Amino acid sequence: MTQSLPVVVAVMAHNEERRIARCLASLPTKDAGFDVHVVVNGSKDRTAEIARGVRGVTVHDWPQDGKSRNWNRFVFDTPEARGRHFVFVDGDAEVLPGSIPALVTALEKRGVNAASALPANGRRVAAYRAQMLREHGLFGDLYALSGGFVTRLREGNLRLPDDLVGDDGLLCAMAKTDLSDETQWDDTRVQPVEAAGFLCDPVQLSPGDLALQARRMRNYSLRHFQNRIVSDIMRAEGPRGLPRRLAAFYPRYLPHFTPRRDPRLWWFDRQALRLMAEAVSG
Repeated sequence: MTQSLPVVVAVMAHNEERRIARCLASLPTKDAGFDVHVVVNGSKDRTAEIARGVRGVTVHDWPQDGKSRNWNRFVFDTPEARGRHFVFVDGDAEVLPGSIPALVTALEKRGVNAASALPANGRRVAAYRAQMLREHGLFGDLYALSGGFVTRLREGNLRLPDDLVGDDGLLCAMAKTDLSDETQWDDTRVQPVEAAGFLCDPVQLSPGDLALQARRMRNYSLRHFQNRIVSDIMRAEGPRGLPRRLAAFYPRYLPHFTPRRDPRLWWFDRQALRLMAEAVSG
């Protein structure tokens, strides 16, 4: 029965009207073996409208933003999302030909919970690719989870924290530990696939792109502090200790968090810590 199910492809998109058509054009929307969904989360632009104009695509247009929140909603609360395996794509990524079949092939190997694609462009692409191959890493732009792994996530209701910044780091850890604590860590449960790759637009010097990059840097800082909390949870209870919102743990950790001394990061760390404090007080 499982073999007869399609491979689900979920595109996570927030305000991607400039890129979503190109992303969808790179996906197997006309192949009966794949079930393509676009999860539009809190967008204020034409992302959903453009996606609805593509045949073979199911669009979920949800008003609340937050990638992890809507990842949960798609994986756990969307009954029609039934698949042999699950591929996740960011709406600003262009998937290279052959990448999705290569990811699916990697998932067919015994003991593999996740397969990750490698970046194919960017200023530091060689370093990122080498690091992913060495550490069995996973980028949120394009990765796949085995159907069995997703089934066990659902059976245990092991959701990502709704306010988590970035799904990839935690999912990578959950896959490597096989949904246990870090004593069960095994890198080989996540397989980087050299035959799978994606392209992303480089940052330009336009005011809009520079503002976007500034927001990304702040979110990277927030992710840095959140990861410190998540790491403590994964070392102790494992995924079952994850809260619905990480903000519930902020009061315990904020007194011990300070901005890093690196001048490239200090200002963004400071902004992230302010947002965390506001989440507690608000």
